Amino acid sequence: MTAGLTVARSGALTTVQDAGRPGHAHLGVPRSGALDAPAMRLANRLLGNDPDAAVLETTLTGCALRPDRDVTVVVGGAPCPVTVDGGPAAWGTPVRVPAGSVLDVGAATAGVRSYVAVAGGVAAEPILGSRSTDLLSGLGPAPLRDGDTVPVGSPRRPVPASAAAPWPGPPAELVLPVRLGPRADWFSPAALRTLTSAAYRVSPHSNRIGLRTEGPPLQRTSTGELPSEGMVLGAVQVPPDGRPVIFLHDHPTTGGYPVVAVVPEPALAAAAQATAGTPVRFTLA
Repeated sequence: MTAGLTVARSGALTTVQDAGRPGHAHLGVPRSGALDAPAMRLANRLLGNDPDAAVLETTLTGCALRPDRDVTVVVGGAPCPVTVDGGPAAWGTPVRVPAGSVLDVGAATAGVRSYVAVAGGVAAEPILGSRSTDLLSGLGPAPLRDGDTVPVGSPRRPVPASAAAPWPGPPAELVLPVRLGPRADWFSPAALRTLTSAAYRVSPHSNRIGLRTEGPPLQRTSTGELPSEGMVLGAVQVPPDGRPVIFLHDHPTTGGYPVVAVVPEPALAAAAQATAGTPVRFTLA
């Protein structure tokens, strides 16, 4: 029989995430998926799971879970204290959690999002080929609430005997390479210089939809309005206040504000772990 995890503490925002559901933007369905995909894949690898098996993604305050059967877990991503029934447990390496014990994933001590992988993977019902929670469209399982039960699949292979690996730390400064366009011509040359030279900061209003920034506004040369057009992961959209917003995995698939540049996907994992106030610098790719 498969295991179930009862949510004893759901935390600020804990969702089920995997590699997401790419390929459905023409239907208005965002990509979704783990914001820090390398952390998700490393946690799964340490357990012998498929790299893109579904995990739990926590936000800032962690969560607490009680399995109804013995399970093995890895807590990775943002560093945080981990306990089992109040006793200290390892972060970043496999931990055995006996049936009925409480695994507590504490508040992040650095970074934003921790990942709880379970041997066998989270077995939520897939929708459009993914188990991911999509906060924008509402597809996938709802964010966890106290008392929920999370199903866990049966492990397909044993946990590797040497299950340890180095984990990257959260960024002290978020350096985002950008490729200008498709609407860079809506901005003055001075605005483009500002984008790639000014100091920005991560706004506390950031979320899974977009990383908002604080800093000097970018001045538009065009005062017209755009019809809605397709938006891609990593698009740097400039709303009326002039401060860039980097679209993350739950972003809308269309939008009417101009996109001055695009951040390549591999650079976005660091954005998932950048706390409010982290310096942001854009560089030409």
